[in-house]
This record gives sequence, structure tokens and C-alpha cells, in this order.
Amino acid sequence: MRKSKIFLIGLLCICVAITALLFLGRSDEEQMSGPEVSVVEKPAPQDEILKIYFIPKNLGNLYFDALSSGFYDAIAELGEQNFDYKYIGPPVAEADNQIPFVEEAIRNGADAIFIAANSNEALNDIFDSAREAGTRIYIINQDIPGSETHRDAAIMPVNFDTIGAAQVKLLAEQIDYEGRFVILSATADAPDQNTWVELMKTELGNNPEYDKMELLEIVYGDDQPEKSAAEMETLLSKYPDLKGVIAPTTVGLASACKVIRAENLAGKVKITGLGLPSEMAEFVRDGTCEGFQLWNPPYEGYLGVYLVWEEKRNGFSPAPGSKFPAGKLGEYTILPSGQILTLENPMDYNQTNIEKYAVLF
Repeated sequence: MRKSKIFLIGLLCICVAITALLFLGRSDEEQMSGPEVSVVEKPAPQDEILKIYFIPKNLGNLYFDALSSGFYDAIAELGEQNFDYKYIGPPVAEADNQIPFVEEAIRNGADAIFIAANSNEALNDIFDSAREAGTRIYIINQDIPGSETHRDAAIMPVNFDTIGAAQVKLLAEQIDYEGRFVILSATADAPDQNTWVELMKTELGNNPEYDKMELLEIVYGDDQPEKSAAEMETLLSKYPDLKGVIAPTTVGLASACKVIRAENLAGKVKITGLGLPSEMAEFVRDGTCEGFQLWNPPYEGYLGVYLVWEEKRNGFSPAPGSKFPAGKLGEYTILPSGQILTLENPMDYNQTNIEKYAVLF
């Protein structure tokens, strides 16, 4: 009996020792968690959300609303969870009133700012500050001639070198290549409009086809409907024999059309320019405007999102000659100037296609 007890006690000690050794061999986490530990894999780290700002010349402008819709289209394709998109800007287009909005984007750590600059040089210092902070500066819908070193690239709606000649030709066809006309532009500092106006003047001076056409005056409506309309009224009063108007600004074109229609001058004073199909459809339908031109504003915002995506996600560098994919728009090349051409030539809008595009932008 004594030997049996000794045997049982010894067996019990061995069991206790084995149990202790097994416990000591477990990790600290296993000891604390108990025997029923379920191992769950951690999700892969998520990429940083891309912060994109679009700063137009001014808010309340349907043209820039249309351009902004392109940002949303591309973001929807690439996943809304990957982006923080802001569409902010000043109420009036003036040389330096976009600066506070660029400053806000910098403070919020924007990855990229797309801006339709109101001046060629007024924003250079703040652009430099943004780039030093790691924010890319992309001029959109235009460039900033003479200040290209202060931005990373420029998304152009079209090859601007074609705009001046295209606008003059369109008006010439409407007035049979003869008569006096005026130009109603945006602001006196607007880089894009100023470039087009200079190209128009060059075309008029160099092309003998236009020898019987005379440019009387260039006025500025500051991309405000009321001011543009007032300028148009003054021009009609000042030049009773006026044959035509070119308004290379969507706000100016629509406003001038309203004045011409109200004055019962539709067909007598021909008007063309750059306009939005949605705004111009009524004037094309009633004959106030035979036809106008533009490009496709949503394409610009769409292209811009893909540019940032390729840079931040795939390591693309927008060096001259480099190419990148832009979704449904295909492949684009960075030109030696640092520009990216959304389209090569402006599109014509008239009674044959106005209804199709008016529902789009």
C-alpha cells in the first residue's frame, strides 16, 4: 500500500512538471489570452487619400461647373474612397483673389491644386510656396505664359495655337468675309483670352482673306453677366453698322446673345465665340447665333484626376515626352512646354449637334 501511494504521488508530480513546462513554453500573448486564441490577419495598409483642389477663375460660372464634373467622373471610376476633392474659389475673377484659396489648400496638405489662374504672374509666389510644401501646381484650361517655371504642368483644353484662326474664320463665314466687328473678352488680365485675342489680331493681319474685315475695339466684361451685357449694349450703340462680335468667353457670349436678341438684331449682327452648349442652345435654336466653338470641359478635369493618380499611385513623373494613361480618353504625352493637350482643335457647335451636347454640359 505504501509503495502504491509513493507511486501515485510521483506520477502526480511528473504531470505537474510537464504542465508547467508546457505553460512556460507559450508566448506572453498566449498566456494572457487563454487556450482558445483565434489568429486574424490584419488588413493590408491602405494608400493615402489623394487630396485634390480645383480653383476656378470664379464660382457661379457654368463653364467651370462643367469642368468640375469631369473631376467627379474620374473619381467615380477610380473609387471615391481614394479621394478628397474640393471645388472652391472666389466669387469674382480678379488677378490675385485666388491666393487665399491656394493658401487653404496648402494648409490642408493638398496633393495637387488645379487652378484656372486669373493672372500670369500674380500667383507666382504662392505657387512656389505650394510646391515647396509638396503640393503639385497644375494650371488647367490655360497656361501662364512667362511664368511656366512656377507650375508643374498645364492641362490645356485644346491647342490654343488653333483658337485665334478658328474664331476669325467662323465669324468671317457668317459675315461673308466683310464688315466691322468687335471682340468682347473676359478680364484684361486673363491669360487664355489675351492669348487668343493676340492670335486673332495676327491672323487678321497676315491672312489676305480678311482684308475686308476690320476689328474696331476690344472690350472686357470681366466674366460677369451684367458687365458683359452692359459692354455689348454700349458697342451696339457706338457702332450702328456693326456686323459681328467674337466673344471668346462663355459668360460674355451668352450675355451678348441676350442683348442682341433683345435689340431685335438677330441675323443682322452676327455673333460667335466660345460657349457652353447648355447655355447656347436657345440662341442657336432661335437664330441669334448661327454657330460657336468650344472643346469638352469635362475632359480636362477627368484627365487631371488620372494624372494625379498615375503620379501618386504609380510613380509617374510629368517630364517632357513622358506618357500616361487617362482612362477612357486614352494615352497622353507631356509636351516639351510642360503642357498636355486635351484636344488638338476646337469643336464646332451649331444646329446639327447642339441638342446632343446641350444635355452634357
